[in-house]
Formats: sequence, structure tokens, C-alpha cells
Amino acid sequence: MAKSKLEYIWLDGYKPTQSLRSKTKIEDDFSGQLEECSMWAFDGSSTEQAPGGSSDCLLKPVAIFPDPARKNAYLVMSEVLNADKTPHESNGRATIQDDDNDFWFGFEQEYFLWDPKTNRPIGFPAGGYPAPQGQYYCSVGAANAFGRDIIEEHLDLCLEAGINVEGINAEVAAGQWEFQVFAKGAKAAGDEVWIARYLLERVGEKHGLAINWHCKPLGATDWNGSGMHANFSNTALRTAGNKDTYDTICQAFAPVISEHIAVYGADNHLRLTGKHETQSIDKFSYGISDRGASIRIPVATVDRGWKGWLEDRRPNSAADPYKVAARIIKTVKTAVF
Repeated sequence: MAKSKLEYIWLDGYKPTQSLRSKTKIEDDFSGQLEECSMWAFDGSSTEQAPGGSSDCLLKPVAIFPDPARKNAYLVMSEVLNADKTPHESNGRATIQDDDNDFWFGFEQEYFLWDPKTNRPIGFPAGGYPAPQGQYYCSVGAANAFGRDIIEEHLDLCLEAGINVEGINAEVAAGQWEFQVFAKGAKAAGDEVWIARYLLERVGEKHGLAINWHCKPLGATDWNGSGMHANFSNTALRTAGNKDTYDTICQAFAPVISEHIAVYGADNHLRLTGKHETQSIDKFSYGISDRGASIRIPVATVDRGWKGWLEDRRPNSAADPYKVAARIIKTVKTAVF
């Protein structure tokens, strides 16, 4: 009888930033279909999701991917439910109220490869700093690009798992990298980002490196922080054909700055300072090809006759893509044409 390993993956209840958790379930004669994945339980008192006297939380499978690193194995992204099967308060996926695939999302996930022995990014000498940033972005060579073997391994795993990764690149700071994930539908996009994050954590674990998702891990220095820029579109943006539509949608974001910042990741005030390709956290702006704006209108959108997408540059690297997508959808739908 064939046995399969199902790795149930979920988000814990830690605040202000959730972490990934997972555990393995063995199934007989499993064919790889999501509907075959049964609900499972875990001890929520160990993950900040339930009290010890009533600790059962439920895992509801919502997406499945082949596990490229283990034989006869699958990655099962799961939502956390209360014992009565209502969404747990930590369940960001449940905040998405509109998932009809009209909204498309492309997330640009930045992060640092982090050496736990030195508590610094790889490429940083112990007790000091490498040459100033500038030479590392999209770089090549041992003096510029650090950890490429890990990055390439992660990319291959994502592609083998069926995650729609659209690219990778070295970022502005030494030891900083990025991958991009695109999907149609907010839930699908969030699922793929979280599974890609999970696979990266596993690759780092294999190589003895941590993945630092914090938006400003190098503190008040002149090194860039890490973002998770959210590219998004709906039918209105993809077919507009005029600047007015884009102005109307962008302007809908101006009155709800705090609502967006609330779900765009913890400690974002350390990153959104108005420097290092950011707008200040308490201000809103938008502009064509403006990487210092809250929302950038890509030049490709303009070149296509105002048919394309927008990029919200404020979400940070540790933000929950489910919550980010849910808030963007809500705001866009308030735009009145």
C-alpha cells in the first residue's frame, strides 16, 4: 500500500508578525487531490492560538502543491479554524471577501539571507560592513552576490512545486534577494507566496541560514529595508484606456492610509521614511515610474495606452499577502467612476 507524506502548513497566532508552522500526516493511497485532504487538528496553546484548557484548533486544507524536496509528499496550505469551524482571528485568508479572480496580484518578496552565527546578512564581515550599497543590485560575482546557490535552489523548488514564480534577482543590499509571484485571485496569490516562503525557510534550514523577513533588519543605517511590493489589477485597470480611471483609483487610497498601514507589516515606520525609494508612512502619493511614491504607475501601463496595473510599494517584507490583497480590493472597490 503506497504511503504519502502530507505537510500541513499554517500561520500561527504570534503578534505583530505571524510565523509559519507545519506538521506531517501520512496517508495511504493518496492521489494528490485537495478534496482528499481531511481536516486536521493541532495544539493551539503552543502557537498563541488557543488557551491550554481548550486548545484544539482546526486546519482546513485550501491549496495543495507537490513537495519537490521529498518523495511521495505534498505541501498542504491550510486555514486555521476554531473548534466550531469558524475562522480563527489569526486567519488572514478569511478576510478576503472578493475572490472571483477579477483581481490579479503580483507580489515582489524581498528578504535577507541571515547568518545566525554573526547575526548579520551573509556578505557582511563580522563586526563591520561591506562596501556601500549600489554594487549589489542584480549583480554577479563573488564580491557582489552572496548566496546565489541557495537562491537558485529555492527557485527550482518553487517551479517544481508549480508555484508561479516570475523571476528572482539580487537586491540593493548585500545578502538581500527578491522573488516575484503572480496569480489570478487574491487567495491563490496569498497561497503561493506563503508556500514559496515556506520552501525558502526549508532551504535556509538545510544550509544553516535563517531568512530575515523584517522590513528593516539593519536598523537606522543607510541600507535599504525589505518590501513586498504589491502589483495589482482588475478589469477596470486592465482595460481602462484613459488616465482618468487610474487617477480615480489611486485617489481612493488617499483617505485610508492608516487602514492600509495597519495590515502592511509591523515596524513599517522604520522603512517608510521617505528615503531609500519609499514615501513617508503618513503620506500618500502616486506617480508614473515613481519609486518614491506610495503607488507607482508602471511606465508599461502608460505605454500600453493606460491598460495595465498599479504597484503599491508600501507593504513590507513580513506582511501577510492575504491581508494586503483583501485591503487593496476593498479600497479599489470604493473608487467611483
